[in-house]
Amino acid sequence: QLQPVESGGGLVQAGDSLRLSCAASGRTFSSHHMAWFRQAAGKEREFVAGISWSARNTYYAASVKGRFIISRDNARNTAYLQMNNLNSEVTAVYSCAARFGGSSNSRYYTDTDFDSWGQGTQVTVSS
Repeated sequence: QLQPVESGGGLVQAGDSLRLSCAASGRTFSSHHMAWFRQAAGKEREFVAGISWSARNTYYAASVKGRFIISRDNARNTAYLQMNNLNSEVTAVYSCAARFGGSSNSRYYTDTDFDSWGQGTQVTVSS
């Protein structure tokens, strides 16, 4: 089972960009579908972006499409979330999730679809 560890969060200004990283220990990273979720204070956790094990399939929540980019480097066992043109609405704890196997064409949007989770990294955007 993978052990994802997020990094790259912090306090930024509105309009800035930030890149989150998710480093996962384990030899089967390339067999895992990866995703980012976020949870703002007082709200439920929500899906942000997902990427298949092959990286051929990427998909996003409507609220971030066009501003966020998910990617992965299987040689480095790391997934990324590039976040551009940030605003205060994206302030949340961002968590990385991993799912073993599954079709490369499938899309997974709910937290119960994923096997492993990181502790999360805080992203705060000041306006």
